[in-house]
Amino acid sequence: MTTPTVDTTQELAAFLRNRRERLDPHALGLPSRRRSRRTPGLRREEVAELAGVSVDYIVRLEQGRGLRPSADVVEALSQALRLTPDERTYLFDLARQRRPRNADGPATTAVPPLTRLVTDLSPLPAMLMNHRYDILAWNVEMARLLLDFDTLPPPQRNSMWLCLMHPEIREFYVDRERVVREGIAHLRAAWAAHPEDRALTDLIAEFTSGDAEFARLWAERDVKVNGRGHKVMRHPDVGAITVHFEVLVPLQDPDQRLVIYRAADEESQSALDRLCAR
Repeated sequence: MTTPTVDTTQELAAFLRNRRERLDPHALGLPSRRRSRRTPGLRREEVAELAGVSVDYIVRLEQGRGLRPSADVVEALSQALRLTPDERTYLFDLARQRRPRNADGPATTAVPPLTRLVTDLSPLPAMLMNHRYDILAWNVEMARLLLDFDTLPPPQRNSMWLCLMHPEIREFYVDRERVVREGIAHLRAAWAAHPEDRALTDLIAEFTSGDAEFARLWAERDVKVNGRGHKVMRHPDVGAITVHFEVLVPLQDPDQRLVIYRAADEESQSALDRLCAR
């Protein structure tokens, strides 16, 4: 027996009805009505008022009459129905709309469990970043491989800024142009996905006006998000190191990215071991 495919129109209708009926009108501070409530939860007209849409629109949605609400309407319904973040994502998926970014904005501090995970990943070099390459947390191995991030002011704890502007890191990568090109392709994707992020826009403007290489590569409009790859580094103390990197995105904190390095060969592992034993 085959499992039937999901009818998203009917599931959207059922989900909206279910969540409307779960709400307590008194908990929402809605005024009492003279007419007694024959069904649990909110009335359709109350949801319509809270969401800023017509009652007829709510009726047609709940009857599964083929409507495809816009992202703005889905967001308004999410707020009106007091949906949890997971329920909100589910509603956006049913409506086949791209889910807007968290209203709280991009992550600027590390989530504590992820900070502990970065530490626990030792002896593998690891760090935590957000979508604009701000470095939020790191372990001692990553600091010894790259540099002591604690010595930098927070605005400079950004891997793209370091690659473009820091005198030591500028010469750190053997294939520097490829590293910069891949970083810019990621930033362009992040820029399109986070149009509300003024800090990212300002950062790109700073790079474009202050670095000719960045301006040239940015103008090529390459777009790519690299989840894994390799880098060849020339460390001033232990020589050449080649690493494979993996980027992991936590389900509950999708704006944070866990970056893990592993030695690509025995010589690189030996160099890392000497570096971390110092």
